[in-house]
Amino acid sequence: MPSPALDNEPQHTTPPPNHPTAGLSKMGLAAWITLLVLLGAELMDMIDQSVVLTALPAIQESTGAGPDAVQWLTTGYSLPIAVGLITGGRLGDLYGRRKILLIGTAVFTTASLLCGLAAGPGVLIGARALQGMGVAIMIPQILATLHVTFDGQNRSKVFGLYGAIMSLANVLGPVMGGLLTEADLFGLSWRPIFLVNVPVGLAVLLLGRRFIPESTLKKADRLDLTGMLLSALAIVLIVFPLSEGHLHHWPLWCFALLATGLLALGVFLRHQQRKQNKAPLVPLSLFRGRQFSGGTAAQLMHGLLCGLFFMTWTLYLQRGLGMSPFHAALAFVLLSVGELAGATLAAKSGGRFARRLPQAGALIAAASMAAYGLQAAGGRADLTLLAMTAPVVLIGFGLGMVGGPLADLSLAPVPHENAGAASGLFNTAMHLGIALGTALTALVFFTTTGGSPDAGLNRDAFITVLWWVGNLLALMWALMFFLPKHSKSRAG
Repeated sequence: MPSPALDNEPQHTTPPPNHPTAGLSKMGLAAWITLLVLLGAELMDMIDQSVVLTALPAIQESTGAGPDAVQWLTTGYSLPIAVGLITGGRLGDLYGRRKILLIGTAVFTTASLLCGLAAGPGVLIGARALQGMGVAIMIPQILATLHVTFDGQNRSKVFGLYGAIMSLANVLGPVMGGLLTEADLFGLSWRPIFLVNVPVGLAVLLLGRRFIPESTLKKADRLDLTGMLLSALAIVLIVFPLSEGHLHHWPLWCFALLATGLLALGVFLRHQQRKQNKAPLVPLSLFRGRQFSGGTAAQLMHGLLCGLFFMTWTLYLQRGLGMSPFHAALAFVLLSVGELAGATLAAKSGGRFARRLPQAGALIAAASMAAYGLQAAGGRADLTLLAMTAPVVLIGFGLGMVGGPLADLSLAPVPHENAGAASGLFNTAMHLGIALGTALTALVFFTTTGGSPDAGLNRDAFITVLWWVGNLLALMWALMFFLPKHSKSRAG
């Protein structure tokens, strides 16, 4: 669906004509700098989602963290993001997307410093949660700013690059974690994986203030505080028992919290329905279109399979196959090669294939997961990096074809005045999926291993994980039938 230009949208303020980003849709130098700053902020978030994966054994040894603490190093990051993204997106609509982006970046950068200085698992988990809060404020502004700023063919290119960054970050995080941990810079062990965010965050703050155009509603209403609290309560009550239940052998209180969370979700939706004409936190009209609702559901499945696969894969490589953090990082490099190739193909397609491209990617990834599972079951402890190259690269290639086109097609019909809210919901689907996927490792992986480093147990558990991931890919493929089959011409 054609996306109107920013200066034709009456509900938003626009940069003055002499602003460095005026004429952004022409993709001049200032536009490229703006895009690089926005994607740099996205890269920080996605890297920190996975950077701890290859560093987990070192963090456990250094801090004495147990299996529950290890899980919360990822869930403690994803959960605050999932809780706050909807509110963060609406804050950008109401008070300015650049302003909120910079505030979130400042919080994230400070929290990264605290992570690098943490002495024990409790402080580290708390700092990771603060990182998540910063991301929840920061990330919705990225997709929203891309959506209201770029149009025509530039829009497809920009979202293709966004998908490439997501693909790169999914793998660059574990690679950085493995390399920096093994390098043991200045005797800091795993700590540089967080400290590296400090200079990057400062660069985003300085360049973002100069080059990112401000956009907001001209007539901003008050934030829906009741809706914000209800949405946060519902997400916490649903995700927390899923994360903690296995540690306590699924007591009654876990199911009571889940039921209460679903009830809170119903109350939230009812409240939003009553607020539709009075600045709701979530404009429910977004879900009337199958394109946005179907795409957001597919994004939830995407996050779920990522949260389940990447954590268990690094444990399989290091504990099941006995690889060092460096060699495990090389396995992630193989995946990144495939992901970048798939994302590059998506970016070059310019949206011509509509839903057919990400659906093809999901099928390629699912078939490759099945082949990898058969290989893992047959090769057992003798599986080498060279032997797994083909299925791993193809898994990455398939996943790389999904991210950018899925975001582009899902957000294309969204009115500019709801860009922040829609971006918050779309990102919430991804991060909530990651949190749920990480929680699902308790049922699918840790139930088998019990946190044991035994190689055989870790291999068996991972083979089970691959079966689950394959089914999630099939479900994601089916949900993408809600996206348009044919691309529509866009004004360039």
